[in-house]
Amino acid sequence: MRDEVRAMRWFTGVWVLLTLIKLLVAARLPLFVDEAFYWQEGQHLAWAYSDLPGMTAWLTRLGVELGGNHPLALRAPFLAIAACLPWLVARITAREFGAAQGWMAGLFTMLLPLAGTLGVLAVPDAAMTFATLLCMDAGSRLLRGVTATAALELGAGLAIGALSHYRFIAVIGVGLMALLLIPQGRAALRDARVLVSIAFGAAAWTPLLAWNLGNAEAGLRFQLLDRHPWAFHADGIWFVLIQALLVTPLLFAALASAVWVHRRDHNLVHRYFAWLGALVVVGFFVLGFFADTERVSFHWPLPGYVALLPLLPGLLLAWPRWLRSATVAMAAAGLIGMLGYYAAVSVPSLRAQTAADKWYPKNFAGWDSLATSVRKLQSTMPADTRLVADNFKDGAELGFALDDPQIAVLPHPLNRKHGRAPQLKLWGLRVDDRSELGARPVLLVVGASEVEYKNLLEQYHALCERVGPLPRPRVVNVDHGSQRFLLFALGRKRASGPCTAPAMAWVDQPAAGTKVGRSFDVSGWAFKDGVGLRQVIVMLDGLPVAKAQYGLANPGVAIFWKQSTDPQQPNVGFQAQVNVRSVPAGRHWLGLRLFGRDGSVEDWSEEPITIR
Repeated sequence: MRDEVRAMRWFTGVWVLLTLIKLLVAARLPLFVDEAFYWQEGQHLAWAYSDLPGMTAWLTRLGVELGGNHPLALRAPFLAIAACLPWLVARITAREFGAAQGWMAGLFTMLLPLAGTLGVLAVPDAAMTFATLLCMDAGSRLLRGVTATAALELGAGLAIGALSHYRFIAVIGVGLMALLLIPQGRAALRDARVLVSIAFGAAAWTPLLAWNLGNAEAGLRFQLLDRHPWAFHADGIWFVLIQALLVTPLLFAALASAVWVHRRDHNLVHRYFAWLGALVVVGFFVLGFFADTERVSFHWPLPGYVALLPLLPGLLLAWPRWLRSATVAMAAAGLIGMLGYYAAVSVPSLRAQTAADKWYPKNFAGWDSLATSVRKLQSTMPADTRLVADNFKDGAELGFALDDPQIAVLPHPLNRKHGRAPQLKLWGLRVDDRSELGARPVLLVVGASEVEYKNLLEQYHALCERVGPLPRPRVVNVDHGSQRFLLFALGRKRASGPCTAPAMAWVDQPAAGTKVGRSFDVSGWAFKDGVGLRQVIVMLDGLPVAKAQYGLANPGVAIFWKQSTDPQQPNVGFQAQVNVRSVPAGRHWLGLRLFGRDGSVEDWSEEPITIR
């Protein structure tokens, strides 16, 4: 009894503390781009969408209807679902292993970093994990005898999962397989009540199937074909290492041990939990050798880990006390690390320090600054100006910030890559050409950092083909230009003439991260298609420090950028000597200010250097 009370107190205390922390983080964290698009889907209510079934969009709509257009309101339904998960795990575990172990399993649901951070982002995983637990609980009940309550719970779980994500198909398949491996499970699946529940769950896929049938199977093709190479690649071997780090090594080892110990357990429910969890995790491990590696997939096995949590307390109680303590401490550190990451991303000054790093959180960054700049420019343009974004990310994030879900979007590789192009077309928000916008002014927002640099000039030329020569841009550099936007005020009619594009530049010397003295040389190249540049100024921490000699021969630039139409090619090199005697030693940011012959002034992205 004493152990039960102590475990309950620990569980309750951690649950309250974690819930408060997640509320604070969710209130300050900028919207991730997928969250913004789910918000946009919620503003166009439907049964299903090109990327997902309807549940996630419905939840975002519920949140903003109750709390307004604020990140916390958007995420509130997901936080509420996530807050229920530890209680549900505790209840399932208590029925099988006793109350004390139930509270322990619930506690580890919160300490498991992937589960403990659920709800901070408005993504499908919270609802899908909830559905997994309902199905798992129902399955364990069915093994002891079919009841109407268990069948009803199974049907509810299957329906919620079907409305959450395509990926729930894996949970259904594994759950059925786990039941089929046990004689009592096979008997339960023959019961009429269970068959009705399964039929109800299957019917919940109808909206998604209907959407695909009406749209040339675009969603299915993206989820099952387009995004996956379906060819063996060795990158899958990293799965175990990444999962061990995300779950935390000792907790990962404990869950794996639980599978081994209970794989042939005489208790059918314990064996069911072991097989259910193992098959999900191993299945995604095998899939990792053939599936998409470009997008985030580390969270895919979460349902498998959650299924194993009821087995965890009993295993840990057999471990030495010091090892149990180390497991808890390591898991808590992992959870704190993930929450700390989200907290750091929400602080602009901390985020900016990672601007030159490969783990810079670009999909969280810059949207408030962009929205502010768009509002300012809109205030100077005619009232009938149409706002247009060049990709779905900019359109959705601006839509949320400006409370406008009708922002038009140009065709862009990102729209296809993330499966959003068909949905934009259905909404009538895809604009292929300037003529589709009519005789009205246009404010075009371009995400210059969303395209690989080697393809950026080609993208600019594609923009020219769609909207005409690009006028002088207003540049919005966020976090030293790691997130970079260009705003173009277009007239009522398409301008004529050759393509005029934003400037392109590169600093060859000094390289990013280099240590330099008080006097150092800066060299590189810069050009601006259509009109050319007249001057390049070297900047340090946003202030001009040297005027570069511009127009030096650099034939390699013209060879690499064969499509460039800068009239000064190949004389686009520059060189300058910088003297900074009064600048304190340490890290500084080196940039360029590019002056076009058309009167444009564009600040280029900055790179870090260290002054000795």
